[in-house]
Amino acid sequence: MFDGFDALLLARIQFAFTVSFHFIFPAFSIGLASFLAVLEGLWLKTGKPLYLDLFKYWLKIFAIAFAMGVVSGIVMSYQFGTNWSVFSDVAGPVIGPLMAYEVLTAFFLEAGFLGVMLFGMERVGKKLHFAATLMVAVGTCISAFWILSVNSWMHTPVGYEMGANGQFLPGPSWWTIVFNPSFPYRLVHTVLAAFITTAFVVGGVGAFHLIKDRTNTHARKMFSMAMWMAALVVPVQIFAGDMHGLNTLEHQPQKVMAMEGHYESHPDGAPLYLFGIPNDKEQRLDYAVGIPKLSSLILKHDLDAPLAGLDTIPDDEQPPVAIVFWSFRIMIAVGFAMLGVGMWSLLARWRGKLYEWSWLHRAALVMAPSGFVAVLAGWITTEVGRQPYVIYNLLRTEDAASPLAAPAVGASLVAFVVVYFFVFGAGVWYILHLMRKAPHAGEYGVKRGDKGPIRTAGITPGLTQDPSDETTKDLSGSKQEPEERP
Repeated sequence: MFDGFDALLLARIQFAFTVSFHFIFPAFSIGLASFLAVLEGLWLKTGKPLYLDLFKYWLKIFAIAFAMGVVSGIVMSYQFGTNWSVFSDVAGPVIGPLMAYEVLTAFFLEAGFLGVMLFGMERVGKKLHFAATLMVAVGTCISAFWILSVNSWMHTPVGYEMGANGQFLPGPSWWTIVFNPSFPYRLVHTVLAAFITTAFVVGGVGAFHLIKDRTNTHARKMFSMAMWMAALVVPVQIFAGDMHGLNTLEHQPQKVMAMEGHYESHPDGAPLYLFGIPNDKEQRLDYAVGIPKLSSLILKHDLDAPLAGLDTIPDDEQPPVAIVFWSFRIMIAVGFAMLGVGMWSLLARWRGKLYEWSWLHRAALVMAPSGFVAVLAGWITTEVGRQPYVIYNLLRTEDAASPLAAPAVGASLVAFVVVYFFVFGAGVWYILHLMRKAPHAGEYGVKRGDKGPIRTAGITPGLTQDPSDETTKDLSGSKQEPEERP
C-alpha cells in the first residue's frame, strides 16, 4: 500500500510523530519534578500537611508521565539506526558522546533516586527523601541540558573537524561543541516552557476543582501557586523568546524569514505580518495583514532597519514557509493568552477574588493544555525551519536517511501510530482520571503492592502466605498445609 510513497517523507513523518509524542511528557515531567520538590520543601519547612497531601497527589501523576516519557524516548534512539543511519554514521562521533553523557549524568541519576522518591517516604528519613526528590528534579534538568545541546549543535554546528571518511569529528574543545551559539538561548527557552506547561496543568486542575467546590483548600493552594508561576514566569519567557529569536536571526536567517513571511526583502523597514497565506510557488504572502515596519523594530530595534527576504535564498534551501509561518503564530498566540491569564490572576488576587471569579477559573481550565500546544508549535517552528538540512548548512535531510524502501518505513509508521494511540492513550486517560479526583487530606500517594515484591522461592506458585499462621491460601481462599523445605 506504500509503494507509491516517498520513503524519505515517511521517515520524516515517523520521526515527527514519535518525537511529538515524546516531547509532551518531558515538557510536563521537568516542571512537575521541580514542583514536587517545592511542595516537599514547603512541607518540611512549615510542617503543614496540606503540602504533603499535594505532593502525594501529584506524585502519582508524575510517576505515570515519567514512565511514558522514558518509553517514548527509547523508540527514537532506535530510529537513528533504522531510518537515519547515514546521519548516525557521519554525526555519531559528536552526537553519540553527548547523548551518552545524558544517560550517565541524568537518566542514571533520575532512575537511581526515583524509587526512593516514589516508595521511600515511610522507609527513609524526611531529609533523605527530600534529597531524592531534589535529585530527580535536578536529573530532569540535566537531561534537558544534554538533549538540547545535541539539538542546538545540529542548528549551529561548531567545534568540529571533518574526517577523511566524511565524518564530523570533535575538535580540540568539547565545551565549544556543548555550548554552541544557540544552546544557551534554546535551553532557557525550553526549560521555562516546561515550567509554564506544568503551571497551567496544575492551575487547570485546581480551577476544575474550584468550580466544583470553592472551599477546597487543596485546590485553592495549587491554583494560587500555579497562577503565581503564570504571572511571573510568562513575561520572562516572552523576553527569553525574543532573545532566542535574535540569535536565530543571526545564525539561521532563512528560518526567521519563513517565520515572518518575508518573501521579499525590505530595505526601508519590514512589516510585521499578523496573518496571510504563504504562497511558495509565487513567492509571496497572499491576503497579508501586517503592521508597517514593526518587524524591523522587533528584530533590529530600528523602524527603518533593512531586512532581507527569501528572495535572497535559493529555492532549494528555503524551509516550508507555510508550516513555519503558522506554527510560529500559534506559539505566539498561545503565549500571549497565557500572559493574559497570568495578568488576570494578579488582578483577581489584588482584589481578593482569586478564588471567587468563576470566569477566571473557567479560563484557567481551558488553558490547561495550552503549554503542550505551545511547546509543540515551537518545536515545529524550530525543526521545520531548519529544513532542508538536518545539520544546518552541512548535511541535507535527504542525504541523512537510510536506503530503505517505502513499504518498510510505512509499515513501521502504521505500527507506531496504532501502538502509541493505544498505549499512551490509556496512560493519558488514567492521568486525567487521577486529576478528576479532588485532592484531599490524607492522600496516600504511590502505593506498593500489599504483599511486596514477587518472590521466586519460598512459597508454592499460586499460593499466598497467611500472616496469622503457618498455612497458606490458594487463590480461592482455601487453606493448605505448608510444604516441607530443605
